[in-house]
Amino acid sequence: MSWARIMAPLSGGEGDKAAIAAAAKLAEPFGAELACVYTPADVADVMPWMGEGFLGGVQTTALESLKEAAAAGERSARAAMDTISYDKRRFISLQTPVWAGLSAESRLSDVVVFNNDPARGRGPLAEAFQQMVADEQRPVLIAREGFAVGGPVAVAWDGGKEASRAARLALPLLEKARSVVILAAPKATSRSFDPTRLQAYYAARGVKADLDILPDSGDAAPLLLYAARKAEAQILVAGAFGHPRLQEFIFGGTTRTLLASDQPSLFLSH
Repeated sequence: MSWARIMAPLSGGEGDKAAIAAAAKLAEPFGAELACVYTPADVADVMPWMGEGFLGGVQTTALESLKEAAAAGERSARAAMDTISYDKRRFISLQTPVWAGLSAESRLSDVVVFNNDPARGRGPLAEAFQQMVADEQRPVLIAREGFAVGGPVAVAWDGGKEASRAARLALPLLEKARSVVILAAPKATSRSFDPTRLQAYYAARGVKADLDILPDSGDAAPLLLYAARKAEAQILVAGAFGHPRLQEFIFGGTTRTLLASDQPSLFLSH
């Protein structure tokens, strides 16, 4: 397996350089296209506030300010892309409707790359992160300091649908890894599962994976993070668990704990 297109949503802000650099690191081993997708604030989102029909002076000024901010953000995002030396890159600037454009770009991408802030609900791309994981159900990489492809990778496994999807979609990453360990905490879930089944699945596809059966019960997230650190994993592959948008934050407890951690980088799929 391989990946052919890696996508990095950009806001025109300070975090763009780190996101592009991480996306380039992910794209390079596969010779994949790096799609740098500028995602500005959408004028259509403020139109209901402005009212229908007549645009007065205040409304017109607000629209012009939004357009100027979008143009400045695009220049900043382009400059951030130009700081990397990866040749197989492409810049895309989304237009109204921005969210529809972002969805369309993500559906033709193998992985979407973010840094920590959007994943923690901060900054202009926070809603884009939620959209990619929960709505579009795209595989997402949250790149943290020291992210690299080729080091140890841990796979969180509970036999469920989300974990299964993440474990399968991460195969190209696992094929590049120096070592792979499957982390299973059977006492932390009511689900009955056999982790050797995933081990056999990987072996049939040329990926040798060790097993680490975590003995403790309780909250799975701290157990997984501890085991990942013990394995010196640079990336943790896990299923993302979504909850209704009426909740304070869209992701459930286990996922929220993983997102709040500083290490390792995360490969998530819902």
